[in-house]
Amino acid sequence: MLLPRVTLCRLLTLQSQLCHFHSVLRHSRPKLQPSPAVVLRRNLRAPPARWFWRPQSLWRKVLSATAVGVPLLLGARYFTAKPQEKRRMRLVADGAGRFCRSLRVGLKISLDYWWCTNVLLRGVEENSPGYLEVMSACHQRAADALVAGAISNGGLYVKLGQGLCSFNHLLPPEYIRTLRVLEDRALTRGFQEVDELFLEDFQAPPHKLFQEFDYQPVAAASLAQVHRARLHDGTAVAVKVQYIDLQDRFDGDIHTLELLLRLVEFMHPSFGFSWVLQDLKGTLAQELDFENEGRNAERCARDLKQFHYIVVPRVHWDTSSKRVLTAEFCEGCKVNDLEAIKSMGLAVKDIAEKLIQAFAEQIFYTGFIHSDPHPGNVLVRKGPDGKAQLVLLDHGLYQFLDKKDRSALCQLWRAIILRDDAAMKAHAAALGVQDYFLFSEVLMQRPVRLGQLWRSHLLSREEAAYMQAMAREHFEDIMAVLKALPRPMLLVLRNVNTVRAINAALGAPVDRYFLMAKSAVRGWSRLAGEAQPSVHRTSLWRHARVAWETLKFEVALRLETLSMRLTALLVRVLAHLGLMPSTKELYEYLET
Repeated sequence: MLLPRVTLCRLLTLQSQLCHFHSVLRHSRPKLQPSPAVVLRRNLRAPPARWFWRPQSLWRKVLSATAVGVPLLLGARYFTAKPQEKRRMRLVADGAGRFCRSLRVGLKISLDYWWCTNVLLRGVEENSPGYLEVMSACHQRAADALVAGAISNGGLYVKLGQGLCSFNHLLPPEYIRTLRVLEDRALTRGFQEVDELFLEDFQAPPHKLFQEFDYQPVAAASLAQVHRARLHDGTAVAVKVQYIDLQDRFDGDIHTLELLLRLVEFMHPSFGFSWVLQDLKGTLAQELDFENEGRNAERCARDLKQFHYIVVPRVHWDTSSKRVLTAEFCEGCKVNDLEAIKSMGLAVKDIAEKLIQAFAEQIFYTGFIHSDPHPGNVLVRKGPDGKAQLVLLDHGLYQFLDKKDRSALCQLWRAIILRDDAAMKAHAAALGVQDYFLFSEVLMQRPVRLGQLWRSHLLSREEAAYMQAMAREHFEDIMAVLKALPRPMLLVLRNVNTVRAINAALGAPVDRYFLMAKSAVRGWSRLAGEAQPSVHRTSLWRHARVAWETLKFEVALRLETLSMRLTALLVRVLAHLGLMPSTKELYEYLET
């Protein structure tokens, strides 16, 4: 139906007015701001401005060029470098790997101990069968990890593991059994590296210097490997070849070990050994100089020439350098290899006595002390007289004690035997130690005041448990005493403790305490005689005084030894009668 024209015009006019009103109203409203999410979506969808793309494209090009160009430049630099520069470049890459490997081993061991002590053994009685089983497995895992890491890293890591072997009275037996692998076995190197080192040091390969040279090493140690060879005159020699990269990586390995030891000290405050490595830096560096080792060997041979059973291989200087040492080849078995010793028909007691006397001569008289006499460095062979000879190897680590310190050490040992507290305190102070009593027990590796055992109730059950607890609690005090010692005394203690460990491994066939004490008094009398003017040296008064002091000391020493043996016997009897617990460690400690 058609609307009238007038009506249609009115409708159009009304529509026009409404549209105008709506438009005015819409423009008069405040403009709403979009939400941040909306703005972000718009920006992401919107194409970026032209000026924004140019830096990003340039940046991508720089990154791509760097990622491709730097490896190419390094590769070109490596292939055009000299052999020594190539080795240093490899060391930079290998150093990162050794650091990560060492850190992983350290964290693995620390976390394993934390998990066992705080989770698995929480609430478990200490020293119960279950506790001992879990801790034994944890010790074994830690020892295996240490050996694997030390062999993989080589160098100073093996040297540190060898040093731990001598602490068999502090470390669990799982450590000692496992770490002994490091005494004469380590990571060997290939023949190409040996040739490279000879070319650098002698400008000639080994087959030019020797009539025969066996590239297969007969032994691999922490710093070098030993090859059997023959000189042009037919002499059989042992050629000690240093690992070619050892001097270059020395500083890096030292810093890594320091960091790891500080990490262990942070996680386990009682086991703070970082100061030991700090103090032995210079001494370890001396071991890398094989010319110095050769001079040490010759001096050792001169100092011990009165002991006909001591053999020091003769050095051949014409085929030696700072990284190669050629010496006489000597056959023999390790000093703690009981089966091999017995198969040669040698007496274990004779070997132990000779070993103790030789090193006591160095400590108390000559002052030039072999500081690394572990079993791999002391060989036993049958001499022309059918008795044992001791072959001393590896003379890189020596410590010199001056006459003043030697005299103080001899008199301290004498004062301990005579139970003279005033003299013990005075002579320990001369060595820089304030806690003389604890230092004396560390030095002797046994109780100092044995007489107190008889006057006290130590043999009751409660006191026996107390004694074992005190041995653990004194660990921090022992660390404090060791830190206070003059640095030369640290290596002296290492010698003393290593010899004690060898004697124990042989079954303690001789009284080490008695032999060391006699050597101390004999050394003191000789040092005192040398200090006197020559006119008094032959005087009757001096000989009478020395004879009297020696006799007095001999009586006191024999009474002390008898008292110790009677105490050990009494402990055994009381344990057998059930009057005290069977404390195997206690009476073994008293006897050895």
